[in-house]
Amino acid sequence: MLSLLLAAANPAVETAHDAHAHAAGAEGGLVGELVTKFGIDGVNVGMQLLSFAILAVVLYKFAIKPVLATMDERNAKIDAGLKNAEATTAQLAQAQATAAAQLKEAQVAANKIIEEARKTAKELSDREAAASTERAAHQLAKAQQSIELEHKKMLDEARTEIARLVVATTERVLAKKLTDSDRAAYNEAAARELTTV
Repeated sequence: MLSLLLAAANPAVETAHDAHAHAAGAEGGLVGELVTKFGIDGVNVGMQLLSFAILAVVLYKFAIKPVLATMDERNAKIDAGLKNAEATTAQLAQAQATAAAQLKEAQVAANKIIEEARKTAKELSDREAAASTERAAHQLAKAQQSIELEHKKMLDEARTEIARLVVATTERVLAKKLTDSDRAAYNEAAARELTTV
């Protein structure tokens, strides 16, 4: 639309421009000659500058400003994401430190439990060894008692047999039959003799 206005105003401006250019040419010399040679018109340049300014304002308001706002919003999101990442990294480091501390506590507790188990096992082993030793000593004492009783019994049986043999031998030597009371007396005497031996 601006171009149409410029085109309609252009023939009238051109005649005015030509008149002005001749006047300027006479005054300005080289600048006037360049303006005439390139066909630069001040009104036309002014209108183009005004069009460019309007275009720049419209572009700034409807294109550049929303793009800058979007960029600022994205930058804010990126900053928030970085801060969140830093916070997450800090939380991760804290969680790892907590996990390491808990693992260390668990190791200490496990070592304590193992040490207590070893101590309990040693105590149990010592008690069992003492009990086994006591049982063995008790069985040995029983065996010795049993041997002593067996020895006494064997000695008593041997004494009785020896006494019987003495009596039988005495009967043969004496060639007479002994009465029960004689036999008992000889048995007692033989038993006394064997006891002292």
